[in-house]
Amino acid sequence: MSKRTGHLDVEITRSLVRFCRYVAGSCEITALCIVGDPQLVFKAKTASQVLLVIRDFKPRLMTYLDVFENKSFIIFAVDQWVFERDIDRGFLGEALAGGLIFPYIPFVGENYLHVQEVQLKERLIREILENLVLDFPELSYSIHIKPEYFVYEALLTRAKLFPLMMSDLIEFMHENRKGANLNSVLQGYLEALKELKREGIISFSDGFVKISAKFVDSVKNQKIRFVNLFRSAQKALFNSLIGTFPRIFSFLMQNRDLLTRFRFAENYPQDVCFVEDPQAYLFVPTANGLVSFANRLDLKAFARKALSADEEVDVNVTQIGSVLNETYLITISANGVEQKIVAKRFKDWSSFKWFPLTLWTVGTRTFAVLGHSRLERECAMNQFLHSSGFPVPKLLHINHAERLVLMEYIEGENLEKKIKRIAEAKTADEVKGELDIIRKVGERFAEVHALNVALGDTKPENIIIGKNNQIYLLDFEQATRKGDRTWDIAEFLYYAGHYFSPFSKSSLVEQLAKSFIEGYLKAGGSPEIIKKAGNPKYTKVFSVFTLPHIMLIISNTCKRANEMKG
Repeated sequence: MSKRTGHLDVEITRSLVRFCRYVAGSCEITALCIVGDPQLVFKAKTASQVLLVIRDFKPRLMTYLDVFENKSFIIFAVDQWVFERDIDRGFLGEALAGGLIFPYIPFVGENYLHVQEVQLKERLIREILENLVLDFPELSYSIHIKPEYFVYEALLTRAKLFPLMMSDLIEFMHENRKGANLNSVLQGYLEALKELKREGIISFSDGFVKISAKFVDSVKNQKIRFVNLFRSAQKALFNSLIGTFPRIFSFLMQNRDLLTRFRFAENYPQDVCFVEDPQAYLFVPTANGLVSFANRLDLKAFARKALSADEEVDVNVTQIGSVLNETYLITISANGVEQKIVAKRFKDWSSFKWFPLTLWTVGTRTFAVLGHSRLERECAMNQFLHSSGFPVPKLLHINHAERLVLMEYIEGENLEKKIKRIAEAKTADEVKGELDIIRKVGERFAEVHALNVALGDTKPENIIIGKNNQIYLLDFEQATRKGDRTWDIAEFLYYAGHYFSPFSKSSLVEQLAKSFIEGYLKAGGSPEIIKKAGNPKYTKVFSVFTLPHIMLIISNTCKRANEMKG
């Protein structure tokens, strides 16, 4: 008997072990444990779960219900091979193996159970990381994870799949025992994480877990989503079949005297609000440090925190976004100093709003329309480009629950104003400075593309020219790694073309396109990417709002990209 059982009721323990040896018969007991908090398991009014692993157990799986010294137990007797398949691949949907994510009291095979516990938790962490990558395909490269996340995520996931586990969760989260229970189960996760580190799946950084880029790239596969959905369904099915014990309850109903001796928990909450939010242990980097996914501040409180402003300071909010985005300019004035930041809320685009985009771009481009996905891309790409040395607005704060982001306000001139000046000019000499800026924008696009990143929304209005002609890129909610870089070129040039009127000089349209392409090629951009922008696949998208002769000039200029190289 393990030293961990020394304080338990000796008579109950002896009776339980004696019964389990009777069940095993001539077979060897590989492991025996009670699932639950050692301090509460013998005091709880609910029936306690016992896991009995038997080598070469011919029935494979049996369930027993018994009472020892007025304490009720549900005993799962399982063949060792079946149990280990539930550990390493979820053979029974973790209906039995899942007990090892809770504290447990080992009587037989303590070392064996510990090895199985770590193996189970290693697999669960893999699955949790896979789901994180699928939910946050871009942000997962930079997410910082506290190890406690895996504890609460595993518990909460099981509770959602099988609500009858609620009493186990209530017991785990008991206010006087939560800390001890967490420390007990966390050790197995920490050992599993060390093994995953050796495999190159994760790394450790200042107490946080980070997902490796190699693992993220390998998971971006829709087949994994299907497999994980199947696993969830499998877990729910087996937990329901095994957890409800229809034959046992039928037996109890026929034996009322025995029924009165089993005191199952009643009136516990129907939701899982008492379980700590796992997202409180997920963080994303910003210019002001790491911010938890569980942040719940409203817009004005959000702004005050980001700018370190007092409660009494006035906050002025002005909407500045388009119909597809909720973007706000927030101004805070205190002690004669005015501070500005930008807030962006990522709501789901309704069918009415995004249908025209889908219609125009069918066969060419697909857009992320869910607010969750767009916020994730905005944060991930902003952080990635910032860490790569590109001038982008600093992320100040993030509220994932409200899909809200605060970012630095960039002082400067919007690029569309410079393009309008080019469109209204008589000669190229009048706008030489503006054309130089366009050339630098082309260079900046090539530098981003060299990272294998496509910006996704490259309208000129998403570019600010700051001090000393510094070029700032904005709006990354459609940006992706390994995306369509030709789309970036096509959208920028053809959208710029719609500022030209029928009376604009055709030579200036060509000069604008050439300046951009020359800058792009100078910085190492591929002429093949430019040439593709002249194809009908891209020109058809913008023909609805850019004049035909302007489209033709830009398209032909793109097709001559090889001539401009050098």
